[in-house]
Amino acid sequence: MKLGIVGLPNVGKSTLFNAITKAGAEAANYPFCTIEPNVGVVTVPDERVTNLSKVYNSKKTIYTTIEFCDIAGLVKGASKGEGLGNKFLGHIREVEAIVHVVRCFDDGNVVHVDGKVDPVSDIETINTELIISDMEVIDRRIQKTMKQLKADKSAQKELDILKKVNDFIAEGKSARIMDLDEEEAEFVKSLDLLSYKPVIYAANVSEDEVSGEDNDYVKAVREYAAAEKSEVVVICAKIEAELSELDDEEREIFLEELGITEAGLDKLIKSSYALLNLISFITTGEDETRAWTIKRGTLAPQAAGKIHTDFEKGFIRAETIAYDKLMECEGKLSAAKEHGWLRSEGKDYEVKDGDICHFLFNV
Repeated sequence: MKLGIVGLPNVGKSTLFNAITKAGAEAANYPFCTIEPNVGVVTVPDERVTNLSKVYNSKKTIYTTIEFCDIAGLVKGASKGEGLGNKFLGHIREVEAIVHVVRCFDDGNVVHVDGKVDPVSDIETINTELIISDMEVIDRRIQKTMKQLKADKSAQKELDILKKVNDFIAEGKSARIMDLDEEEAEFVKSLDLLSYKPVIYAANVSEDEVSGEDNDYVKAVREYAAAEKSEVVVICAKIEAELSELDDEEREIFLEELGITEAGLDKLIKSSYALLNLISFITTGEDETRAWTIKRGTLAPQAAGKIHTDFEKGFIRAETIAYDKLMECEGKLSAAKEHGWLRSEGKDYEVKDGDICHFLFNV
């Protein structure tokens, strides 16, 4: 679960990443560790885990996490190696999704790289570099597939998809907005195209605009994002940096004073989790309450395998209950059984978000 934070110079990208890393201080909400100098790990806020840990007086509480990678800066011509272009594009290839920070504020003291604030133009600058890089990847793949076609006629289908994608992105459109069937989508995903990666636009606004209505810049970003079915999260990177220095109580007071119900970083983390089509199931008890990350649609044996491979190999059944139902019973499984809310599920059960699971297995 690694997301790359990208953006042009002076849009607030580094400020936001610094807020993410500082939020990992011991007293704050987001446990953080450094894997590399430019990668931060933060927890996914989940009040279900917090509440269950209190109910069962768990010795340990473990939240699921997301990695954020601060991608090297980009300039026009990155796809041709300009600036840190090769490094920038290489790092994007390693992430599963993109958080694109877009400047949506005016400030004469912060110079824009293009001399004016134009968030849509900024988005298109980066998207263009990703598309150009993708075209080179596809061109090489087309040449290779055409050679294979001489000996293997079944390669024709692959070639047709490659040409379809190439024609589409040649018009300056990102591969992620293509209308593909399931088989085509699976193949295109295997190409690891940069413009096919899902994206969240983080609209970075000024301090006095974060709790009000969208300004014209944010509206323009929302319109652009809607056309490609992407999400927009409005943040103020400067405020997030200040919040990251506070303890929980001070943080709540500060947010209340600003008229904000949820910190931008919380919204960004939750949106990132959803963007990757991830859900959490929970295991809980006196020893530990823990959230486990799985893809939506995962079946019970594979979910059990996230805890230990033996659980999947010897899977018998899953005893499961929805979080809301268990909390209605104040955490008492005996009461949940009386209501018929504690279920016994087999190998074909699709684990739901918020399921509390206990797996039975043979060694």
